[in-house]
Amino acid sequence: MGPPVASRGHPVTPTVGKAMLNKYARAFFTRVLTPFAAFLIRRGVSPDTVTLIGTAGVVAGALVFYPRGEFFWGTVVITLFVFSDLVDGNMARQLGRSSRWGAFLDSTLDRVADGAVFGGFALWYAGSGDNNALCAVSIFCLASGQVVSYTKARGESIGLPVAVNGLVERAERLVISLVAAGLAGLHAFGVPGIQYLLPIALWAVAVGSLVTLVQRVVTVRRESAEAEAAEQQQAQGSEAAQ
Repeated sequence: MGPPVASRGHPVTPTVGKAMLNKYARAFFTRVLTPFAAFLIRRGVSPDTVTLIGTAGVVAGALVFYPRGEFFWGTVVITLFVFSDLVDGNMARQLGRSSRWGAFLDSTLDRVADGAVFGGFALWYAGSGDNNALCAVSIFCLASGQVVSYTKARGESIGLPVAVNGLVERAERLVISLVAAGLAGLHAFGVPGIQYLLPIALWAVAVGSLVTLVQRVVTVRRESAEAEAAEQQQAQGSEAAQ
């Protein structure tokens, strides 16, 4: 449910800057979380169980607190469970169980968690938040995030590398949204004006997701044309050789 630094059995291809960030973040969190992961293993807890519990915690934090406008506490709860995404990967490595199933489960439940976060925002703005425009923006963030992930998965499933990350990937969407939501929640504690951070963040995520979607669609179109041209050239070469 967190940034893609420890996907089980399914490597990621970040940009240079993200690779450096992931390198140091991974080293830090590995040192911190390895003892806890080892403790869970000794207790007979499986990585899949941690993944499921982490997702359930994120969903609960988003759909219980956000629709009521309790953004600070909702973000605190979500953040606590976000680390399960690092713990389950650490456990899988210690057990030597990195697998296609683990990668599939992680990816699938990530989509569930993302939907809950932006769904929670949409419920707030559709109800007590009383802002149809921001409700629509939240729904767009939810839908575009799912489609952005789908374009890469679908492109790879038809044999294309989809060699592009895009402007705003899942990690950026969540970090921007959750940090803004947590800070906006401080308005309830008397911090003036800070509640406007969340609308700004949602608009930024919406625009960034749209740009990323276009980037990936264009990349798939280009790679598809290149692959078909290469296949056609190979076929013509084979006919000439005969």
